[in-house]
Amino acid sequence: MAATASLLRQNSAAAPPSPPSNITSVKKLSESPNLNSIPSNYAYYTNYPTETNIASNSDDSIPTIDLSLLTSDNPDLRSKAIQDLDKACQDWGFFMVMVVNHGIPETLMKAMLDVTNEFFNLPEEEKPEFQPKNVVDPIRYGTSFNTAKEKIFCWRDFLKVFVHPQFHCPDKPESLRELLPEYCERTRDVVRKLVKGISESLGLEESEMGEALDLGSTLQIFIANLYPRCPNPDVALGMPPHSDHGLFTLLIENGVGGLQIQHKGRWVNVNALPNSILVNTGDHLEIFSNGKYKSVMHRAVVNNKKTRISIAMANGPSPDTVVSPASQLVQTKGCVASYVPMKYKDYLLSQQSNQLNGKSILKQVQIQDY
Repeated sequence: MAATASLLRQNSAAAPPSPPSNITSVKKLSESPNLNSIPSNYAYYTNYPTETNIASNSDDSIPTIDLSLLTSDNPDLRSKAIQDLDKACQDWGFFMVMVVNHGIPETLMKAMLDVTNEFFNLPEEEKPEFQPKNVVDPIRYGTSFNTAKEKIFCWRDFLKVFVHPQFHCPDKPESLRELLPEYCERTRDVVRKLVKGISESLGLEESEMGEALDLGSTLQIFIANLYPRCPNPDVALGMPPHSDHGLFTLLIENGVGGLQIQHKGRWVNVNALPNSILVNTGDHLEIFSNGKYKSVMHRAVVNNKKTRISIAMANGPSPDTVVSPASQLVQTKGCVASYVPMKYKDYLLSQQSNQLNGKSILKQVQIQDY
């Protein structure tokens, strides 16, 4: 078994029960002849969503970050960029990285989306095992989030691959194995720059956060999502409201919207600029910052016109890192730690082994008086 998966399995509970044998991919279901309505076990809402469920465009603009300024030789420009990053993480927990400055070629982004589409269109016999029992297998192809625990399923198929510190990849399509290493390295470079900026915004040295979380051995997961056209988009969800594990999740999509974030108690549609990278804060940034930067709640909605494809790159500490609030923050500011220390691999296993439910796993490590 691969080293990363072995690390995650150490001291873990028994594998979760197998999913029901009649579960199929949403892609296959959506291609059923004369499918005019979804099965009841995909209906999140029994009635049309109420006003509180309906998302709108925010009066505020979603922040944009110029990544090049975070590494500028001009101290004033760099200081302003760090302030902008700090404000975006505090106020939104979400931002867009400007198109021309994120360092990932547009041709590579397009190629990744194309090859992801190619993967989902492969014959089933050429894909990895569907719905493997172990939630920390290094290559997982499945549907919904965790069908062994869910009663209502997400209108979503996925491919999850551990790509760092050990690299894994499905055998097909062959072009995925050719493209994925460069894409992973370039996204890790984006995260490295963000982490340095965040470290300084917390009052730490530029390298302190990366060293404390052992980001040289960062656990990076490639997550490809397929949201087929849905005949009842008003009652289904691609993904329910949740926050992500890890530090930052970087997302690109095929030009079809569907991501919504929670801002000031309301759901906000994210209208991504072409070839931009969407970035959201994760639970372990919230923990490390002792609550200064909250992980953002978000969800995926579906539509009845076009298939949406997105690629998320989850970036966290090394698997064996015990994550807790930065000691310097607690010591220098005279406050108490608001989160219980926990190994990253144990947190990930707990989240992946259960039903996705808001910030339920994060709440387990929060000190109640916080």
